[in-house]
Amino acid sequence: MASIEKRTRDSKTSWSARWRDPAGRQRKRSFARKTDAEHFLTGVEHSQLGGSYIDPAAGRLTVGQWSTRWLASQSHLKPSTRARYEGIVARHVVARWGDVPLSGVSHADVAAWVTRLTASGLAGSTVRYIHRVLALILALAVKDGRLARNPATGVRLPKAARAEKRYLTHEQVAALAEAAGDRGLVVLVLAYTGLRWGELAGLRVKRVDLMRRRIEVAEAVTEVRGHLTWGTPKNHQRRSVPIPRSLVDDLAVHLAGKRPDELVFTSARGAVLRNLNFRRDVFDPAARAAGLDGLTPHELRHTAASLGVSAGASVKSMQRMLGHASAAMTLDVYAGLFDDDLDAVADRLDAARAHPRVPLVCPDAAVVPITVRETGA
Repeated sequence: MASIEKRTRDSKTSWSARWRDPAGRQRKRSFARKTDAEHFLTGVEHSQLGGSYIDPAAGRLTVGQWSTRWLASQSHLKPSTRARYEGIVARHVVARWGDVPLSGVSHADVAAWVTRLTASGLAGSTVRYIHRVLALILALAVKDGRLARNPATGVRLPKAARAEKRYLTHEQVAALAEAAGDRGLVVLVLAYTGLRWGELAGLRVKRVDLMRRRIEVAEAVTEVRGHLTWGTPKNHQRRSVPIPRSLVDDLAVHLAGKRPDELVFTSARGAVLRNLNFRRDVFDPAARAAGLDGLTPHELRHTAASLGVSAGASVKSMQRMLGHASAAMTLDVYAGLFDDDLDAVADRLDAARAHPRVPLVCPDAAVVPITVRETGA
């Protein structure tokens, strides 16, 4: 039974709300006013009847303390993703919410926080990412029975402006590869296979089948805070990537004499090819020389998508080649590349309208006998 008791101590009056939780344990909470105690007990009774009861003590843990537990539970994350999450938790989540109890986070406060982040000049996509981390932290608190609902849900977020993608032509790829000198093959492989940098840097000789013209993407290497970490490709999906015939001979020469477990591409000293070093020593100077200043290696992946679509590749084949989780994701990222398909549909409709085909048999029409008259020779 729930009850309210009046307590007086040192001429000060307080009201103690008592109730039993679903497990039968006695609970209590003190209030300065009787009205507050009554409202609290009414809420407890309603939540117990509705099955949404949350122990008030469970939400006393601070967001900072819970963030540490949340990060510890993210063992499934790739090292690079985990590092980004840790940075966001330290710089934004703990900085604002560190000392706030979980139960003290309100929807209105989260909305105001998002507004301040946006006003600080952060890009819309960055604000959305920061909000997502807080939402994930609070979602785990809901699952753990510390919150009845997630106060970050439903907050209006700024739109994420899409950066305009840069696609190279075949001629520009050739110019960039030539400017890269003896590292030109790296440029060509990135531009014509769509491999991510970590997949290229982690590619081993045994994964390249020149007879079948296939690259098996089975592992990748990432650099996190100066340390190299080996793991599976993004989305943990192995895939087979086609090799254009024009690259087979160059790859055959490059792989000659290498052992199956050796890396296909390495630094001048035979170490793992690091993105920052490659850009400083090779890629950026080559891009400037080819009139492509500001180009990044990742834009060669966009180029591979563009060249593939222009050659007639379907959405599904591009999804498999690029290693996207779904064809919908490929369309979302590269929707603009498929505009020509829409033009082709319109052209085919025009052609069909101009030259309609007359059906040989019309199911709804009556059969009209045809009389054939014989004529003399």
